Amino acid sequence: MQIFDKLNLPEFKEGEVWLVGAGPGDPRLLTVFAIYALSKANVVIYDALVSDEILALTDTDAILVYAGKRGGKPSHSQKNISELVIKYAKEGYKVLRLKGGDPFIFARGAEESFTLNENKISYRVIPGITSSIGGMAAASIPATSRNTNSSILFLTGHNSNGEIPDDIDWSAVSRIPVVIMYMAVKHLPVIIKKLISEGRKENEPIAIIQDATLITQKVLESNLGNINNDIQVNNIRAPSIVVLGPVVDLRSKLIENVIKDAIT
Repeated sequence: MQIFDKLNLPEFKEGEVWLVGAGPGDPRLLTVFAIYALSKANVVIYDALVSDEILALTDTDAILVYAGKRGGKPSHSQKNISELVIKYAKEGYKVLRLKGGDPFIFARGAEESFTLNENKISYRVIPGITSSIGGMAAASIPATSRNTNSSILFLTGHNSNGEIPDDIDWSAVSRIPVVIMYMAVKHLPVIIKKLISEGRKENEPIAIIQDATLITQKVLESNLGNINNDIQVNNIRAPSIVVLGPVVDLRSKLIENVIKDAIT
């Protein structure tokens, strides 16, 4: 592509591994660097949330390897995935490790990078739009606004065993005005109970963005006291992003003239 020539992009060399962020889901939100990497790789090891539309951007001769990383569901272990990446790299392939969102935000990219270092394999990290920021923008919920918050917190709703992380200071979390939760729908009833016990109000606005940026995107607005019931009534499921705080109330003021768009 002509645009690649103008950007002085690096050569994807045999035996290298590129960790690439696939963004929140919509293939149009891929970075140019990510599209370039997809076109040059000859092995692509991809996670469960990477769509067929994104995989269609790979070279027609590329080997596609499903890694199946999905929170709370059976999947390859991190050890298995790292072994696959190392195997193909040592065999001289141009290996692209494709992750939803950004490789270094709740995507275990750091762990994979440590493993590559230990095996003396050269690698590159290509950032992606993380699913929370991309999903919020697509849902007309700003991450920050001058009149609502000067700080924001990101947390994950489960650890590597599928349970609520035991190292979260819920008292501290309760004092942050805007909290964005990844992979939290499963344990949301328990999380909400913890937050309310630490002082969050039951009438505080909360939103859940399901299938962020995709044609199937669904946005549920509620409050802490009602959200668990509303999830059931509206059949909200993973993958979803949970947004807690005053920025949720801005959506109704912002969405009126937003252009409605979809992948065709």
